[in-house]
Amino acid sequence: MAEIKDPENTILMELKGGTVTIQLLPDVAPEHTKRMKELARAGKYDNVAFHRVIDGFMAQTGDVQHGNMEEGYNAGRAGTGASDMDDLPAEFSKIPHARGSLGAARSANPNSANSQFFINFKDNDFLNGQYTVYGQVIAGMEHVDALTRGEPPTNPDRMISVKVAADA
Repeated sequence: MAEIKDPENTILMELKGGTVTIQLLPDVAPEHTKRMKELARAGKYDNVAFHRVIDGFMAQTGDVQHGNMEEGYNAGRAGTGASDMDDLPAEFSKIPHARGSLGAARSANPNSANSQFFINFKDNDFLNGQYTVYGQVIAGMEHVDALTRGEPPTNPDRMISVKVAADA
């Protein structure tokens, strides 16, 4: 279990294998941090599938529109949806896309991030300065490493629950 220094800016993501603890970076990406906490507190990430898991690269999730397992997971559409909130402006920084970092998924438009995010399996320096980094896994990365691979996986793993540590 990780030592949680800032519960208001720490996410507890429950996966089948256990808890992944993510330290958010509000000083680096305040809008992305705020959005993740908003969606987590509203229960929007609960039961959402990891729709794109590429070995040696990253695991992507957060399609709150098409990825919810209870409301009819749509593998063909997973990865194309977002929340009903406005897209976020890019908050690029010098923080690298290192192993365990949380990046904002987006379309070709740098200002199109919304609810989807990815966790890097390894250092992916080629993403630096092109995608917003707004968190870092501080415990439980082995549970991310154990996710079922695929684009999309045949039987995708999901985020069982996502909570702000201050509320847990």
